[in-house]
Amino acid sequence: MTRTPVVDHLWSVEDVSAFLGVPVETLYQWRKRKYGPPAGRVGRHLRYDPADVRAWFKRQAA
Repeated sequence: MTRTPVVDHLWSVEDVSAFLGVPVETLYQWRKRKYGPPAGRVGRHLRYDPADVRAWFKRQAA
C-alpha cells in the first residue's frame, strides 16, 4: 500500500509562534482572551490551520 504524503498539515503552537514572531505563551494568553488566530484541539494539543492564521494576520494588518 502506497501512502500519499500530507502536503498541507496543521500547525502547532510552536509553528504559529515562529510565523507570527510572538512567544508561545502569548498565543495561550490570546486564546484565553478569545483573541488571536482560531485554533482547534486534537486530543490535548492545539492545532492551527495555516490558511486561518494567514487570514487572521491579514485582518490585523489592515
